[in-house]
Amino acid sequence: MHSPIHHSKFSFRTLRHAMAMTFLVASGQAAIAVNHEVKTYQQIPVAEFPERFHRIAKSESWELQRVALIICDVWDSHHCVNAVRRVHEIAPRIDALANVLRQNGATVIHAPSGCMDFYVSHPARLRVKNVPEAVNLPKDLERWCDQIPSEEKARYPVDQSDGGEDDDPVEHEQWATNLKKQGRDPRQPWKRQIESIRIDDERDYISDSGSDVWNILEKNKIDHVMVCGVHTNMCVLGRPFGLRQLASHGKHALLVRDLTDTMYNPKSWPFVNHFSGTDLVVDHVERYVCSTISSEEIFRAAQHPNPGFQIPHRFSLDRRPHLAMLIAEDEYETANTLTQFAAEHLQSKLKVSFVYGDTKEKSKVPGIHAIAGADALLVSVRRRPLKSEDIDVVRRFVYSGKPVLGIRTASHAFSLRNGDAPGLEQWKEYDAYTHGGNYTNHHANNLITSVRSREKDQEVFSSKGSLYKVSPLVEGTEVRWFGSVPNQPEEPVAWSFVRADGGKSFYTSLGHKSDFEQLAFVEMLANEIFRCCNVDGVTSSEIENQRSRYRSGKGKQRK
Repeated sequence: MHSPIHHSKFSFRTLRHAMAMTFLVASGQAAIAVNHEVKTYQQIPVAEFPERFHRIAKSESWELQRVALIICDVWDSHHCVNAVRRVHEIAPRIDALANVLRQNGATVIHAPSGCMDFYVSHPARLRVKNVPEAVNLPKDLERWCDQIPSEEKARYPVDQSDGGEDDDPVEHEQWATNLKKQGRDPRQPWKRQIESIRIDDERDYISDSGSDVWNILEKNKIDHVMVCGVHTNMCVLGRPFGLRQLASHGKHALLVRDLTDTMYNPKSWPFVNHFSGTDLVVDHVERYVCSTISSEEIFRAAQHPNPGFQIPHRFSLDRRPHLAMLIAEDEYETANTLTQFAAEHLQSKLKVSFVYGDTKEKSKVPGIHAIAGADALLVSVRRRPLKSEDIDVVRRFVYSGKPVLGIRTASHAFSLRNGDAPGLEQWKEYDAYTHGGNYTNHHANNLITSVRSREKDQEVFSSKGSLYKVSPLVEGTEVRWFGSVPNQPEEPVAWSFVRADGGKSFYTSLGHKSDFEQLAFVEMLANEIFRCCNVDGVTSSEIENQRSRYRSGKGKQRK
């Protein structure tokens, strides 16, 4: 174990604070109030488009001794063996989070539901009995909560009607047999909280009662309630002490989004990767229930010496590359077409996040700094000069050598047709540098573009989008498709390029709304994205089947 003295952020002030906290906690005295800066996240609707959301980071100043951590249903076993494996991965980090919070005077509540008999004589269970009833105790805190008013108009993001088990059938049967040999009920095999999460006899609490938890929070004057554990789409949201109850009764509740999991089966709608299913549920929480926080925010605030805790936890089987889509254009409705395209075809292989431009102030892109953490970037922006610090976010990403893809108006993403943009910055060289392009104008809008494949030298489909004038391209581009209109020279409409920084690029001037109904276009775009992200491609039959499954299942989801 590394000593805090070797940590790069160490200071004698930190050491004095740590020694003071240790003494005060051990002696039972009140902890010294020290403010810690953390970032929390919430999603707010894009103006005029309630189905799109800006993901906004908010800096908050917390006194950790006025924070509570609820550890929800991190049982010693489960009927889903894959869920057990994932719990074993997050449990050590949950234990570390509880420990660092505890050391800073925070409250830790262990809530392994249905296991209270195991802890009947445990000091942390007995401690609950001495907590006085709060004067503001809500009356309905012992019920499961399926939905709160803010969720009523939302479409729930995953189908969990099958229980969410994602096991291999053979392994599942073997696991059930194993549980029976242990004397456990294969459907409800849990007996206690997993042993790798320690319970402090002198400070912690154990309860699965909503009323008990509320009373503890009130007694300890808690300002912020973090909930971690499993499973977000079920117990973490719905338990009497869960996020819905806490948020609906006025608590500042937060999901610890990197220390949770879902019960979601990729064979159910929306037919995405299990971890993409978790992402969708986290999005739902941030939009309709409460804010989220990632555990590294607390570790950083408390100056934890382990460098592995300075980044979010990621499951070992979550190998998805992260694609960010930067969408800020008004001509072709790519905020709709690309989000639908991603839902249908990308999230089975990729982690996908969206950054939308502001619909009223064109120079604003709320949440643009999120693209810095992505592995690849897709740009769909039209003539939007930005503030220098925001253009720099894009420029740093491009110059980092990561893959960049552009669609349609990305050829003139950050520059005006004419004139200056006072107070803002244009990036007129973006097209040539990033995509090897040379956009100058387009042919008439009423001309149908015939698209042909260079590889097969035959027409692929007809596009209703105007044909862009892009010739000659920068040397080194490799054209995939060409487009033509009557009595005009043929133009490239899709090509790949290796940038000066070594990064892979792809660009297509296609992307009219109707193009996304063309199977050939969808297959081409999906496979170019997968190629840039170094994952296996898909066939046209797989594309068609996935689209059909997604669309047939979407209509059955509850609102």
